[in-house]
Amino acid sequence: MIYIYNRITDPYFNLASEEYILKEFKDDCFMLWRNEPSIIVGKNQNTLAEINLDYVKEHKIPVVRRLSGGGAVFHDLGNVNFTFIVNDDLNGFSDFRRFTQPIIDVLKKLSINAEFSGRNDITIDGKKISGNAQYYYKNRILHHGTLLVSSNMADLSAALKVRPVKFEDKGVKSVTKRVTNINEHLKEPIDVEEFISLIMNDIREHTGGSGLYEFTDEDIRNIEKLKNEKYSTWEWNFGMSPDYNLKNEKKFLGGTLEVDLNVENGIIKDMKIYGDFFGKKDVKDIEEILKGVRHSEIDIKKALSGIDIGEYLSNITLENLLDVIF
Repeated sequence: MIYIYNRITDPYFNLASEEYILKEFKDDCFMLWRNEPSIIVGKNQNTLAEINLDYVKEHKIPVVRRLSGGGAVFHDLGNVNFTFIVNDDLNGFSDFRRFTQPIIDVLKKLSINAEFSGRNDITIDGKKISGNAQYYYKNRILHHGTLLVSSNMADLSAALKVRPVKFEDKGVKSVTKRVTNINEHLKEPIDVEEFISLIMNDIREHTGGSGLYEFTDEDIRNIEKLKNEKYSTWEWNFGMSPDYNLKNEKKFLGGTLEVDLNVENGIIKDMKIYGDFFGKKDVKDIEEILKGVRHSEIDIKKALSGIDIGEYLSNITLENLLDVIF
C-alpha cells in the first residue's frame, strides 16, 4: 500500500489528486489531506440547491463536485479527510465498515467510543463526526471520509444553510444531522497535525507499510492539468447538476418579482418572469435573452449588460433580479 500525507490545501487540487491516484496508480493507497474552507458536493447533487450562495460569495468559498455520491459537506483546516483506494471487485463496493473500522480503532485509542452508524457515518454519542462516500472505477474502489477534529461549526452551518426549498429536481438531497468535533470529546484537545500522525502511523502499522510517498513533479503536473480542465471549472461544479426547475419570489421597492426557470445541463432552457411590477418594456425580451445562457451569475450579467433593466422592471435593479434568479 502507498501512503500519502498530502499537505496541499487547495480543494480543486485535492479532489483532482484522488481521481489521478484512482486511475493512474496501480497499488492500493491511503491518503490523508485537508482543504481550506470549501464546500464539497456529491456527484449527483444540484449544487445551487445545496449551498448558501450569498454566504459562499461573500466569503469566497470554493465549491467543488467530487466523484462519489452522497451529500454536501463543509471542509476547513479543522477537518481531516482520509481516502482509501484499493483494488477490488464490485462485491466490495458499499462495504463502508471495512474502511471506517480502522478509523474507529484509532479513535478508541484516544478513549473515544466512536461507532459506525446508519449507512455511512461515524458518530460519537449519536452525533456525526464523519461522513463517508465511495466511487468505483475499473476494479478499484475509492472510499473517502471526513473527520471533524476542530472545525468551525458556525461556518459549517452557515455555508450549507440553504434558503427555503425553491428547487424541483432529481438531485440527491443532503440530510441534516447533528455534528460534533472530536476535540469536544477529549480531556485535552488534540492538535490536528498530531491527529494526522496518529492515524497515519496506525494505518501503516496495521497494513505493513513503510515510508510516505511524495507526489513527484510529474504527478503534480498531471494533477494540476486535471484540476484546471475539470475540477475548477463551472461545467463540472455547477453544469453537471441534474436538470432542475427553480421557482423563487421576492418583494422589492418596485413590487413583487417571481421567476420560474427550467435548467438543463446548467443552461437556462426556459424562463418566465411574473409579478406586480411596472415597466415600459415587455419582460419577454429578458426571458428571450436569457434562454441558452448558463445559469451562472457572471454569464447572466454579461447577457444583460446591453439593456437597461429599469425599463423592464421599474425600481428593480439587476442585483434584485439576480437575487431571485439564484
